[in-house]
Amino acid sequence: MNKYLKLALCFLPPLVAGSFAGISTATNVNNWYSDLVKPVFNPPNYLFGPVWTILYVLMGISFFIIMKSPSSPQRTKATFIYWLQLILNFCWSFIFFKFHWIGFAFLEIVILWLCILTMIFRFEKLNKRAAYLQLPYLGWVLFASILNGSIWWLN
Repeated sequence: MNKYLKLALCFLPPLVAGSFAGISTATNVNNWYSDLVKPVFNPPNYLFGPVWTILYVLMGISFFIIMKSPSSPQRTKATFIYWLQLILNFCWSFIFFKFHWIGFAFLEIVILWLCILTMIFRFEKLNKRAAYLQLPYLGWVLFASILNGSIWWLN
């Protein structure tokens, strides 16, 4: 496969999934979410879009690096956990913003965080740089987990 096509196929899924989830839940961010009691460390809404865009780009770069590695059982496991965390990431927006299941969203984001951690360990076995590119994502989802849990507690 052409490396540019492979690169595009690595970038598009996280960017498309993130964009679709963001667009689909945007009205709830401006309506329902704005009425919730939030902790003092809640960032302004305008920050989430740029941060997630950067994280999705890093995801694409990292996955591209992994997909360049030779086919192996380790790569298959890393690829599986990558797709699993991407699905969980996508679903969280709907669970939290569309269905307003804040407690269930908290449980789901904790599972997402564990999947990201597992993905990093799997990626590290194949390419350390690919794994390290996921550390900002792990940190942001940890922060988002604390934020989600705090909103659940306060509401």
